[in-house]
Amino acid sequence: MTTSDPTLHPTVLVIQNDPTDPPLLAGEWLGEAGLRLELVEAWSGGPCPTAVPASVSGILVLGGTPNAHDDIAAPWLPAVRALMADAVDNDVPVLGLCLGGQLLAAALGGRVELSANTEVGLVYVERTEAGLLDPVMAQIDAPGDRIPATQWHQDQIVELPEGALVLLTNPACRVQAFRYGASAYGLQMHPEIDARAFDEWATEVDDALLRSGTTGAQAAAEVRLAQGPLVAAWRPMILAWADLVWAYATDRR
Repeated sequence: MTTSDPTLHPTVLVIQNDPTDPPLLAGEWLGEAGLRLELVEAWSGGPCPTAVPASVSGILVLGGTPNAHDDIAAPWLPAVRALMADAVDNDVPVLGLCLGGQLLAAALGGRVELSANTEVGLVYVERTEAGLLDPVMAQIDAPGDRIPATQWHQDQIVELPEGALVLLTNPACRVQAFRYGASAYGLQMHPEIDARAFDEWATEVDDALLRSGTTGAQAAAEVRLAQGPLVAAWRPMILAWADLVWAYATDRR
């Protein structure tokens, strides 16, 4: 495909929950796959639909500072959870990143809580047996037991919805990635974030950073040094999820 005509490209609805976490690398890779992005800045009052619009073939939900259940601090979250649940009910591919992954779990009956282990900076995760067989996670271009990941979280999924499969894990956080059904994925990491964006995050001291035992400068240096392996690892995974969006869009024609 060489044209940018949106009528020829499936649309991914992108829900941005925080001004500091736009789609970045994930957006670039989805665009590379020939997908069109429609951005909703939910954090600033952009209207988030509670059901998947007919024109949409995939849902991408990004990260942010709220807890997945904190509807008072982030009053748009009920709409995001409803949108994700509707997407799952209708087999529309979903990808949730960090808070987005937690919201996916919560939308389907799971539970998210403050973790005893806070992960900030460069973290390594590994595939589970289910992850080795998963068509999307199998595309991560890194050793199965040492996959680099950019992290910034102090909450974690403590209870998955019934039927969900854990795909990536590590000792600090059991649910680093999961799948529900055939095409709904939740990730705890931030594959969308590049080194420049993480540098900006690292200038702000929040509870997660304070609890992590590291400094912003140390975390940013680790992510910067690992930028090549991070991109190499996660670009194929995002492209594999894009294939699901293309398949859904093609089946609807």
